[in-house]
Amino acid sequence: MSDFINNYWALHVAGITLISILACVVILLMAGKLKVHTAADNTTGHVWDGDLREMDNPLPRWWSYMFIITIVFSLIYLVLYPGLGSFEGKLGWTSTGQHKTEVDKGNAETAPLYAKFTAMKVEDVAKDKQAMAIGERLFGNNCAQCHASDARGNKGFPNLTDGDWLHGGSPEKIKETITAGRNGNMPPMAAGVGSADDVKNVAQYVLSLSGSPHDSARAALGKEKFAVCAACHGPDGKGMQAVGSANLTDNIWLHGFGEKAILEMINVGKVNVMPAQVGKLTEAQIHVVSAYVWGMSNK
Repeated sequence: MSDFINNYWALHVAGITLISILACVVILLMAGKLKVHTAADNTTGHVWDGDLREMDNPLPRWWSYMFIITIVFSLIYLVLYPGLGSFEGKLGWTSTGQHKTEVDKGNAETAPLYAKFTAMKVEDVAKDKQAMAIGERLFGNNCAQCHASDARGNKGFPNLTDGDWLHGGSPEKIKETITAGRNGNMPPMAAGVGSADDVKNVAQYVLSLSGSPHDSARAALGKEKFAVCAACHGPDGKGMQAVGSANLTDNIWLHGFGEKAILEMINVGKVNVMPAQVGKLTEAQIHVVSAYVWGMSNK
């Protein structure tokens, strides 16, 4: 790994760059001096398509001047801007600095508009068409990769339009989730439940809670063992938003439906991460996105 963090590669890149420019100079000089043995009519003897003959004429002066200008430009550029390995350039320009400047400029231009939205309640922002247009774009750029462009989610990523919330769907909870992120952890529970047969019975009981097709005999046997799961999901299986545990009675399945999916959850567990957006979005942008998400589930 040390090969990629020492100074060698910077020198290597700088050397190749300078040699390439030098090679262009050499080619230009050689092209002006080398002469090809030609016939009396100044042709090289190469003929194409029967009568297309190659002449040995010197390069046009405008072409040579353009070539020289290109070489001079490249040298000036490499002095002013980064391009020679780790050399930063006399102007100190960086792509990250340019990006930050443009972002700061954009934030300054939109600050009055965001200040207006920030002063409003989330519920009122959700009714503002201009705010929702901005929220839709912020959501598309930062949230749609997981929750889909229509906010209906994918397997493993919650649907934000159905009113089913692991941690609560109030404006405050939505903003809290977007700001700080969430870490969901369903630990493997097979050892606590008992044998493989006991685990299967619990899976059937879980299916029965939502009225899904199930084996009633096994479900009756699994009810007692479900006590291990009740610590998080509650004795009635309706979950607890305080710990972010899923409601097992509403027939909404985040990680897949059926006995196989439930057995996998009990045996293997699941870890889900919702990344914090506090360093990626400004406080005002989070306020607008929160209103957009809240509005999607409260139409």
